[in-house]
Amino acid sequence: MTSFSAKPIDSERLPLPVLFVIYPNIVLLDLSGPLQVFAGAKHADNGALAYRTAIASVTGGPIQTDTVVAIESEPIESWVNREIHTLVVVGGNGANAAMKDARLIESVSMIAGQAERVCSVCSGALILAEAGLLQGRRATTHWDDCAHLERDFPETTVEVDPIYIKDRPVWTSAGITAGIDMSLAIVAEDLGTPPAIELAQSLLAYMVRPGGQSQFSPVLKRQRMDRSGRFDDLHRWIADNLQKTIGTEELAERAGMSLRNFHRQYSATMGITPAKAVETIRVERARELLETTDHSMKVIANQCGFGEEERMRRAFIRLTHINPSDYRQRFQFNA
Repeated sequence: MTSFSAKPIDSERLPLPVLFVIYPNIVLLDLSGPLQVFAGAKHADNGALAYRTAIASVTGGPIQTDTVVAIESEPIESWVNREIHTLVVVGGNGANAAMKDARLIESVSMIAGQAERVCSVCSGALILAEAGLLQGRRATTHWDDCAHLERDFPETTVEVDPIYIKDRPVWTSAGITAGIDMSLAIVAEDLGTPPAIELAQSLLAYMVRPGGQSQFSPVLKRQRMDRSGRFDDLHRWIADNLQKTIGTEELAERAGMSLRNFHRQYSATMGITPAKAVETIRVERARELLETTDHSMKVIANQCGFGEEERMRRAFIRLTHINPSDYRQRFQFNA
């Protein structure tokens, strides 16, 4: 089973200093999401705040975000030779211009050497790469920036799919809300699992997601393929009735279409056959149960409508290229 954590940090070290680096035209949520996680994290034993947060920029003072809100900041140079436990470089449309700011890149490179952990949210990975901090490392960023990162920094192994990646002390995350997932995982590494779960619950986060999960939501992908929402109700019905035998005839009837027309229309809209869609939704549910429960493979196969473990195993390998046991070992979250 995969755990986020080694040995949690001793409470005597708390609060740990977390420094966020910003620049003009950052995405506000890239900052505010992780900032809220670190600001709210508490040690399980005594309830003490686990982190003290600060925000820095090259110039200091108010820095404009991509919204009407400006963020007050300290000059980065004021952090030279000060303790930094976790350094977080946020992302935004301003990242391309920030990459060309020699003073910012030099400052990030310098204070990264003082930090025990270096992180990026979204396109903040481009700034880490420009500062030479991703050489020889695995990294991710928002899917829309992955080609840019891979093209300009070939010494970095860019992975498009994961929501975040930890490569030794360097963490990189995909876009926007993935920064919250990464931050919760960092809390789990520093403080242990229970504080991270409690914090996720307070933020109404669905769960503390393992970094190997895809930044491409299967549900969102279906919605993107079916922009009219024509088959939304059908997909919800499938997900709610996985333990049943679901045939294409029943799906056509529920869609109010003839079998032939339904098969043609569904395949043209979704890019897969109805039978393959049912199998995909079964595998999605199996993945969720493998990540979040200790149910046996037999129980999971039955709950997802596969009936037999071997049938689930074959479908799982076809769609994820990994068998269910190995998937659980890599991605199960230990509650």
